[in-house]
Amino acid sequence: QVQLVESGGGSVQTGGSLRRSCTAPEHIYRSNCMGWFHQAPGKEREGFALECVRIGTISYTPAVNDRFTISHDNAKNTVYLQMTRLKPEDSGMYYCAAAEYAYQFWRGDNYWGRGTQVTVSS
Repeated sequence: QVQLVESGGGSVQTGGSLRRSCTAPEHIYRSNCMGWFHQAPGKEREGFALECVRIGTISYTPAVNDRFTISHDNAKNTVYLQMTRLKPEDSGMYYCAAAEYAYQFWRGDNYWGRGTQVTVSS
């Protein structure tokens, strides 16, 4: 079920930056951890960043390698993804997701945004 509203995405050159946002209904934002998934063409959808504001934790997969940053604005019920030093392999769909517990997020048992396309050209 699509319940999260996303913005951002687009096309950039290698080394460029993009900023994504994801706004959740208040009842979802206040009760869930929120983060981001990436799905490269022909590959599985994989989570790579998660912020649990209620307990003050941020988690990244090793593949992020300090290039992406997740943040939030409680007043706007919104989480952000700042992507820098983008590479062609970063291309694909990016989805916002939310889950009450981290283990649910990482296994994909989430509320979802509809996703947006990111294209990084050489």
